[in-house]
Amino acid sequence: MYSAYIICATPRTGSTLLCRLLKSTGRAGDPDSFISRFIPEWAEAWGVPPAESLSQEEFARVYLDAAIKAGRGGTDIFGLRLMRENVADLDRFIDLVHPGLTPGSARFERAFGPLLYIHLSRRDKVGQAISLVKAEQSGLWHVAPDGSEIERLAPPAEPYYDFARLHREVLELEGFDAEWNTWFAEQGIEPHRIVYEDLSADPAGELARLCVALGIEAPDAVDVKPAVAKLADATSREWAQRYRREAASAG
Repeated sequence: MYSAYIICATPRTGSTLLCRLLKSTGRAGDPDSFISRFIPEWAEAWGVPPAESLSQEEFARVYLDAAIKAGRGGTDIFGLRLMRENVADLDRFIDLVHPGLTPGSARFERAFGPLLYIHLSRRDKVGQAISLVKAEQSGLWHVAPDGSEIERLAPPAEPYYDFARLHREVLELEGFDAEWNTWFAEQGIEPHRIVYEDLSADPAGELARLCVALGIEAPDAVDVKPAVAKLADATSREWAQRYRREAASAG
């Protein structure tokens, strides 16, 4: 039986959709990106003293305890969403609380207990890059099925096509996936794998499969109601076609 899981993701792979689906079961924690650039905001929300008022070790211990409580969401399982670029941050954070352990899975299991690693990826890296660039440019990251905004990180702005930027993102996202797979191999981990395209097409089925892997009861399919909608639109499709034409021309 697992006491925790880590969603090993990259941006725009449906991690918010998956986090909300897991929370909706009422049995699988309340996962989020607790180790990220939002640490100060999380700490403030949980009533954790500011980092500058404590030693590094004290802040890490208090923050980690608060994160585990939040990530359990009143259940027996802790959930964490972790982007590839934050793995080293998590390593350093846990080392302050549990020093002397080998970096990676040994540290993570010492902090969280028996872990299931979930690798969340996306086959269509061009679509993934477009989704990321549009979110960064427009400021809008997530919407609900009724079209209302869930997460906006900047004032509204019109997105614009930029081949060079898209190409950089495609290469970086491909690199992040390769790094995750290298890390799994180095740590001797066989993760539970979920692909965005399958998750978005059959959220109930993918959630049920994951619940089986976690050892918890899966909800009835009729009760699974995704709380996040796709943002891809005609502009996304137009950008994808244009990018692929230009990429082919550039060789």
